Amino acid sequence: MIETFEQAALAAGRAILEVYKTGPHVTLKSDASPVTEADERAEAVILSVLAEALPSVPVVAEEAVAAGKVPNVEGRSFILVDPLDGTKEFISRRPEFTVNIARIENGNPVAGVVYAPALGVAYVGSGTGAWKLTVNPDFTVADRKPIAVRLRREPPVALASRVHNTAETEEFLRAKGITEYRSIGSSLKFCLLAEGEADVYPRFSRTMEWDTAAGDAILRAAGGATLCLDGKPLSYGKTMQAGDTDFANPFFIAWGAGAKEPHA
Repeated sequence: MIETFEQAALAAGRAILEVYKTGPHVTLKSDASPVTEADERAEAVILSVLAEALPSVPVVAEEAVAAGKVPNVEGRSFILVDPLDGTKEFISRRPEFTVNIARIENGNPVAGVVYAPALGVAYVGSGTGAWKLTVNPDFTVADRKPIAVRLRREPPVALASRVHNTAETEEFLRAKGITEYRSIGSSLKFCLLAEGEADVYPRFSRTMEWDTAAGDAILRAAGGATLCLDGKPLSYGKTMQAGDTDFANPFFIAWGAGAKEPHA
């Protein structure tokens, strides 16, 4: 399955870079978030690959959901797809946007691929471990390196969203005595934790499951964890939520090593 995810992500990355080079046309969805033809082309590519290789597995994809196409995933394994995570980075010509594909089983992300086509790197994770891939300009894989979280530094080094920072995030950093942090876009924050480049990623603003599942799968495969503020692991397949939409996440803290502690 992870090979299929890689194939789909690399093909989507090719479609995205074609638009990136020429400049995207931007429209707004009903929630006022931006979408480009790159999002739509990449999702079409991914859905085509998945339909051929895994026809019986339901797929929850960001743009399809926005169009009202939502499969029933209750009690089932399924796939989450964000064809272009970091659309604002993409529009602003920053290279940190990614393609995200993840498999969910029993509410847990068990396999995932995050591909950053403009950076020429990808990350994969499953039950057999986690790897960082170097991707050639012709979209073939040049190298695979196993990765793992590092022992936590004290004070920890944090990662924060470039465009979604909040007062709660600043308070968390102060409470933990964190003075060193990097701002970076998209699901790459999970991947940097997974390869031992930082220790913690607090998220006190809205995310959807397709934003986090692939990176979360890679982080967990590398020895880390993503926990809600009550200390429970972030779960997936959250439908019929009281007070929120289907597939919306609560606030969470993603950790490299040593995640079993209260976070409030």
